[in-house]
Amino acid sequence: MTPSYLIAEVANQQQTLIARVEQDERTAYFYLWPAEPFRSQFAVRGCWLRNLLPAPAREDVEAMEQGIAPLLSAGFCRTLEAEPALDPAGLHIIWEPSDDGAALWYQGQLLAVIPGWSLYQNKQVSFSAGCIRENRLTAPLGSASTNANYAQAEKNRRFWRDWHDTHLWEPMQRDLLKCYESHYGGSLKYYAIDQGSWPPMAISQHYHQGSWFFLTLGMSIRPMPWVDYLYQELAPQYRRAELAMAIDAEVMTEENAVQMASALAGFVHFPWARLSWLGEGHTLESAVAPVGFEGFLLSGELGREEGQFALPKREDDKVNLLWATPVTTAEREFAQADENGGYQLVERLMQSGAGHIFRPRQQIVDPES
Repeated sequence: MTPSYLIAEVANQQQTLIARVEQDERTAYFYLWPAEPFRSQFAVRGCWLRNLLPAPAREDVEAMEQGIAPLLSAGFCRTLEAEPALDPAGLHIIWEPSDDGAALWYQGQLLAVIPGWSLYQNKQVSFSAGCIRENRLTAPLGSASTNANYAQAEKNRRFWRDWHDTHLWEPMQRDLLKCYESHYGGSLKYYAIDQGSWPPMAISQHYHQGSWFFLTLGMSIRPMPWVDYLYQELAPQYRRAELAMAIDAEVMTEENAVQMASALAGFVHFPWARLSWLGEGHTLESAVAPVGFEGFLLSGELGREEGQFALPKREDDKVNLLWATPVTTAEREFAQADENGGYQLVERLMQSGAGHIFRPRQQIVDPES
């Protein structure tokens, strides 16, 4: 068996996936490997890059049967002759901001893309500059005008360059604070929750009409995983969010309210740490939920007219404001028991008169049902 050599390896920010370039005497391939905790959930994704031997006339079945990375047959190759081995020094892996896909650049040119949305389906999907016709190893990368994944890879490269070279956080921070303060008055306290790493994230605390309000800043910098696959052309309406929590000051002291709102500091990292996403009707467990409750329900609808307002767009995407409200164990189990359970729980809460501001209430789900 021909030994394969690892010539590039870069993990994504949350260490959930690892991008690798491997090369032997025959071929070069680009891979996305799930980290250990995710290997039962996601399959390895691969993309043929080039043949280092002349392209065979027929599919390289023998290599597949032996567990060797196969050559791409001549009918699918841009170049039929053997190509030179890749120089590791010329390789540059750029992760998508959603952290679930990556592009491979070589000596300044885009060589391959494994899009994030491909992670969530059974079919292998990748795009290679050396390919001219779709096959089971890869598909043509084409150009920015012919392939949306090529155009997105260029956009992602600009995204990282801009965040590295310019001060984009200050205007975003200012716009969000201005939006929050227009509804809830001046920011009383400001908590950094990014632990000194990118992206910058924070929680702004406000007091308005007898309630404590806590709203996040920075979660919407990145699109969430999964959403492009689930919503496709509608994804710009769902893939970005900021979170919020409101607590009646007669129910809880400021100190206790701050502790409860600290749940938001963990929730904002959840999509990228778990390769998942957060949206209307989703529930999350939390150790800082108030006594009698197990976690939180996320909902924009619960904000009703008062708590639903437009946030500044990010890269032309809508940014959804999701309110976190405590739920009991039975309510969380009800929400998770059915595909539409979260929506049904939101509807029941609203029918009971509950809203986005936390106040004592009765459990609205019969644990026996």
